[in-house]
Amino acid sequence: MSTAHPAPPKTSLAPPDQTLVAQTIEAQLSPGLILRGLRPLAGDASNRRYYRLDVAGGPPHSLILMQLAEPEGFKQSEEAVSGALHQITELPFLNILSHLSKAGVSVPALHYYDQTAGLLYLEDFGDVTLAEAVSKAEGPTIEARYKQAINVLVQIQVKATTPADPGCLAFHRSFDVPLLMWEFDHFLEYGIVARRGKPMCSDDWTAIRHEFEVIAELLAGQPRVFTHRDYHSRNLMVDGLRLGVIDFQDALMGPATYDLASLLRDAYIQLDETLVDDLIGYYLGQLAERRCVWTNREAFRRLFDLTSIQRNLKAAGRFVYIDRVKGNPKFLADIPRVLSYVKRNLQKYPELDRLRKHLTPYVPELQ
Repeated sequence: MSTAHPAPPKTSLAPPDQTLVAQTIEAQLSPGLILRGLRPLAGDASNRRYYRLDVAGGPPHSLILMQLAEPEGFKQSEEAVSGALHQITELPFLNILSHLSKAGVSVPALHYYDQTAGLLYLEDFGDVTLAEAVSKAEGPTIEARYKQAINVLVQIQVKATTPADPGCLAFHRSFDVPLLMWEFDHFLEYGIVARRGKPMCSDDWTAIRHEFEVIAELLAGQPRVFTHRDYHSRNLMVDGLRLGVIDFQDALMGPATYDLASLLRDAYIQLDETLVDDLIGYYLGQLAERRCVWTNREAFRRLFDLTSIQRNLKAAGRFVYIDRVKGNPKFLADIPRVLSYVKRNLQKYPELDRLRKHLTPYVPELQ
């Protein structure tokens, strides 16, 4: 069993050699394609960089260029991982890309991988994330967009889970108790201690960790499905009628509620509670049509809420980590939103009274 800390931040990357990119497009991609321009794109919290390549002679008329922090460095996950030791012989991004593509999931096509330069030439899904598509939309449009996202999620959970593929990296790592606890501890370390600038009382720390372990054991004991791990509104791209899925390289096996909680308890978009209820019902209905039936919907909702607590606390701690360690403060503004979900769920279940009692004094948003 290994639970590894994410890799330390790398130094800033020099932009890719535009002459090399132009030569690669002409030599390795569809005949007649010519590079017209290269524009940097806003990245995520990772060590990768992204560029849009404008090309003539297509289709395609544009490509996404993913630049790895170092040519082979992407073989290590930037998230903590847990599971049996497994030799990684290819980039997790490409490994998971292949698996999801076979499962019929709309992931970006790989046009070419320049392994020496650490450059991946990928299909361009455009600039419109699900978050942007719903940010100013009316209720019916928001509901339709999220039902589409749930349809894609059900496709992933059903078609990418079985049959199990030993060649897919996701099947060799899982949300087990050590990993779930690592994420809880990540919140204590950054979401409380680093954020406050002083340590916790040992009695509170012990009590909180005990309650975290109860939740971790419950989640780890659930049947496991293929889990994207970061299935939210900024990793889903609205491209015409289809919904493209990106940022899946940290996929593993986990409880069915994990990606659903990532989607519906999103750090970037807060959905109306009535809509959340309806979408959970829609998700269960879609699963039932695939003969995956949750007979006790109340038990599923409790599991969803407990998963949300784990996921949202991890996100809050992660956002502080990204600020303090990676020097990127842009996610700090999203912390109150994810902690508001935690506050709601802590108040919902009497069994969480002890956790709420010991945790609340350290987190202003929970008070």
